[in-house]
Amino acid sequence: MKLMNARGTRDFGPEEKIVRQKIVDMLRKSFELYGFSPLETPIIERFDVLSAKYAGGAEIMKETFKFNDQGERELCLRYDLTVPLARFVGMNPKMKMPFKRYAIGRVFRDGPIKTGRYREFWQCDVDIIGSKSMLADAQCIQIAQKFFADIELDVNIEFNNRKLLDGMMESCGIPEEKRMDTILEVDKLRKTGIESVKNEMNKKGIEEDSVNKLMELISMQGTNAEKLDKVRSAMANQKLAEGLKEIEELLSYVDEKNIVLNLSLARGLSYYTGPVYEVFLKDKKLFSSSLAAGGRWDKMIGDFIGGREYPAVGISFGIEPITTVIGNNRKEEGIRTVTQLYVIPIQTTKKCIEIAEKTRTGGVNTDMDLMSRGVSKNLDYANKMGIPYVLIVGEEEIKQGKYKLKDMKSGDEKMVSVEEVCDMVK
Repeated sequence: MKLMNARGTRDFGPEEKIVRQKIVDMLRKSFELYGFSPLETPIIERFDVLSAKYAGGAEIMKETFKFNDQGERELCLRYDLTVPLARFVGMNPKMKMPFKRYAIGRVFRDGPIKTGRYREFWQCDVDIIGSKSMLADAQCIQIAQKFFADIELDVNIEFNNRKLLDGMMESCGIPEEKRMDTILEVDKLRKTGIESVKNEMNKKGIEEDSVNKLMELISMQGTNAEKLDKVRSAMANQKLAEGLKEIEELLSYVDEKNIVLNLSLARGLSYYTGPVYEVFLKDKKLFSSSLAAGGRWDKMIGDFIGGREYPAVGISFGIEPITTVIGNNRKEEGIRTVTQLYVIPIQTTKKCIEIAEKTRTGGVNTDMDLMSRGVSKNLDYANKMGIPYVLIVGEEEIKQGKYKLKDMKSGDEKMVSVEEVCDMVK
């Protein structure tokens, strides 16, 4: 048997996992700074929940891993963290609103595999339930702005509004029953190009004149204000007016320095109802896929429970593409461990066990020799693992109550007490 991973899945050794964990920790910190609390939901969901007409839609179900348990119940692996959130809120209707939660976990899609896209991947989501205000949408965008600034990635946050898009489709004469098909095709515009999208829309029975009008509208260039003025002067209907109003209010709450209105941005999932957004590197030649995406989804929870309205908005950050962009595969300067201090015994194992426990109590990630190697081999091991400090403990050091602390980067050595070790290493 040849040992190999299932297609579309990966292992992460310590070098890669340390970088990924730092990104997750930074996201968690950003989420909590804005007042979001954690929520965890199961990886396995009932098929009838994920396949509900008001959930992700037919397109996403093509990529959903489905199976039966021993009781022949139909189950799925979750394809995102949003539908499970909707189920959770529906099952807990007495929660105080707004409910601001973040979730970090694995999701699964049996879709095409390419750079930055796998069948098993992590999502880091924030969502606000219970608020109709564009202040909630603005907060999602502000989190994205802060996080990408913190990790020093130069990005644009492209946004649109599904109400605006719906109003444009109405003005172009596209019937309501064809609009979801249209959105799914427009969503592919970046990948397949305008001619391919036009052909697919024609195949689905959408009139060529309507398609051409829509393509002309969504291809408009200019500043955010110029695009809005062009749309406003070109047509008018209720949906369009609602979309324009939401966009203008949203823009009034955020710093527009890297916010770009993209009238062709559709987001293919059927549950979006208002603003939608995706985050891309400004230099798309370096990486073309989105790094984060989200939008407003006001109807799903209410449809699940058949009653009270639960407006909702959120954004999801993709760990896979983000780590790809910042050089996860490059590793982080040879760091292969989270160990900060490595204790080397010179026939002083029992004392080293005691010292290691004290430094751990002092908050220092501490390891010690478990292989009974000599000092030189232990120093070589610590160097190759990227451990920043070693503590050499011999009988003479024990008598003095001070131990030789070596900075592995500079080569400097000092005789220090255990308490001083903790202060210096931290």
